Amino acid sequence: MACAASLFAAVPLAAPVVIFKLTSDFKEDPSPHKVNLGVGAYRTDEGKPWVLPVVRKVEKCLANNDSLNHEYVPILGIPEFTQSACEIVLGADSPAISGQRTGGVQCLGGTGALRMGAEFLRAWYNGTNNSATPVYVSAPTWGNHNGVFGAAGFTDIRSYRYWDPAKRGLHLQGLLEDMENAPEYSIMVLHACAHNPTGTDPTPEEWKKIAEVMKKKSLFPFFDSAYQGFASGSLDKDAWAVRYFVSQGFELFCAQSFSKNFGLYNERVGNLCIVAKDTDNVKRIRSQMEKIARTIWSNPPAQGARIVATTLNDSALFAEWASNVKTMADRVLLMRAQLREKLEKLGTPGTWDHITQQIGMFSFTGLNPSQVEYMVKKKHIYLLGNGRINMCGLTTSNLDYVAESIKEAATGSQCQ
Repeated sequence: MACAASLFAAVPLAAPVVIFKLTSDFKEDPSPHKVNLGVGAYRTDEGKPWVLPVVRKVEKCLANNDSLNHEYVPILGIPEFTQSACEIVLGADSPAISGQRTGGVQCLGGTGALRMGAEFLRAWYNGTNNSATPVYVSAPTWGNHNGVFGAAGFTDIRSYRYWDPAKRGLHLQGLLEDMENAPEYSIMVLHACAHNPTGTDPTPEEWKKIAEVMKKKSLFPFFDSAYQGFASGSLDKDAWAVRYFVSQGFELFCAQSFSKNFGLYNERVGNLCIVAKDTDNVKRIRSQMEKIARTIWSNPPAQGARIVATTLNDSALFAEWASNVKTMADRVLLMRAQLREKLEKLGTPGTWDHITQQIGMFSFTGLNPSQVEYMVKKKHIYLLGNGRINMCGLTTSNLDYVAESIKEAATGSQCQ
C-alpha cells in the first residue's frame, strides 16, 4: 500500500528571518577578514558578547539565595519588576506614578510587550474587536513592528514618513503631515530613543511638535523603548520623549526591553508600561491583559526579571548598572566618531556627519543595495540590505578595513 502524503505536504517553506540568516551566513564564511555589522547585540572591542559585571554579581546573589524557588510567578509578572520598570521610564517623580495611574505587565521581551499591547488594543481600543483601526509605523521601522501588529489582527497598517534620504536625517515635515492626515484615534508606534534602523531621533523641540499634532488628532502613542540608557548613556535623556507625552496628559503604552541595556538577550525580559487617566482604568486594562497573557504564555519567566528588579531596587547596584550602561554607550559613541573620521580622511564620496548625528546601536549608512551587495560578497562585511550597520560590530582592529571597504563601495564602478 502506498504511503499517504503528509498532512502538512502543502505547507510552504517560509523565508528565513533576514537578520538571523545574515548571522548564519557570517558564521559559515571562511574569510579571515569577515565582519558582522548586522547582529543587534552589543559587542566588546574584542568582538565578544559582554555580560555586565553588575548582572554577574546579581546572578551570584540570586543563586545563593535559598529563599528563592521555582514556583509560578503572578500572571502579570513580579510586582517589584513591573513597578521599577515603569519608574525607570517614567521617572520616580512622575505625576502619573504619584497619581496611581500607571501599571506594568511583565512580558517576553520588548516583542512580547508590543504583542500584548497590540492584542489589547485590537480587542478594546476604538471599539470592541476593532481590527480596522489604522496602525502607523515609521518608514523605515524595526522589521518586526508590522508583523507583530498584523499577527494581533490589525488589518490596516500604514507608514508615516520618517527618514529623509536626501539629507540623511529626520523628515519632520512629512512626519507631521502624515500625522495630520491620519484618521482620529489611529495608533502611532513611536521609537522612544535610538530609532531602529536609522539612529535618527527627533529633538525635544521636534517631539513637542509631534505631541501637539497627536493631541489635536486624538492619536494614541505606543512607544517602543528598547535602548534606554544605551543610546546616549543617560537614562533620563533617553526617556525624555515618553515623559513629555505623559506631562501633556496622554494615555499611552510603552513597550520596554531589557535585552540591550542589561545584556539579557536570551532571558526575554520585557514590560508593558501603561499610563491611563486614573487608577480604575489601569485596573481594568491590566485585568484584560491578564486574560491575554493566560492564553499566550500564562506565567512569565522569573530569572531575568529578578535580575532587573534586584538591580533597580538597590541604590549601589543601580549605580553600578548605570555605569555599565554608560560603558556600552560610550564605546558606541567612540566608534561613531572614529568611523566618520576615517571615512572623511579617506575622501569617501558624500557627507558622513550623519554617522555622529545619529544615536544608539544602529546607523543608517546611506549605502544603496548594490553597494551593500559589494560589501557582503566582495569584502565579507555583513550588513542589512537597507544599509543599516550595528556600530557595536566595529572594533579598533577592523575599523580601517570597514572604512576602506565603504569607500570602495561608494566609489567603485561595480556599484554604479
